[in-house]
Amino acid sequence: MSSATADASEPPLFAAVLRPHRSLSARGFAVLMVAIVACTSAIGTSFWLIGAWPVVGFCGLDVLLVQIAFRLNYRAARAAEAFHLTRDRLSVTRTAPNGVATATVFNPHWARLEVDRHPEAGVTGVRIASHGNRLDVARFLGPREREAFAVALAAALAQARAAPAICAQSRKNRVGEPARCP
Repeated sequence: MSSATADASEPPLFAAVLRPHRSLSARGFAVLMVAIVACTSAIGTSFWLIGAWPVVGFCGLDVLLVQIAFRLNYRAARAAEAFHLTRDRLSVTRTAPNGVATATVFNPHWARLEVDRHPEAGVTGVRIASHGNRLDVARFLGPREREAFAVALAAALAQARAAPAICAQSRKNRVGEPARCP
């Protein structure tokens, strides 16, 4: 494995970008926060009126904690995994929530796809292994999505292995093109 990027000149056999799913949109989040503030304000006001005014501060703290929790959740959703497979290279580029990207490159002829299955839960883990190194992928997908991804990537890896490779040597055939490896 190395940390190089995929060759952009060759068309990919497989390309995918995985991102964590978030079901609540920005508008939905705003509506939820307005509802929480309204409910908390009503609760705080009722406690204020009966003389338990310190409760109002805790109600405000609840709103702040919910806001922070959702912001952290949306920040984590900025993570991504990009896969680019050609005949001679499988590149996996991970982007962390803070925007830092790391690329890992595998030779598709040596890379194995390891899939962990549970009888009730389905696919619980997917990793790419090569030469003793393992890279867990698709960790933020659900079991069904992981299954579909693993099937698609396994088929693409099989296609990459079946494609004839061009020898790195400088041998030439009669037409002047690189000779095919046996």
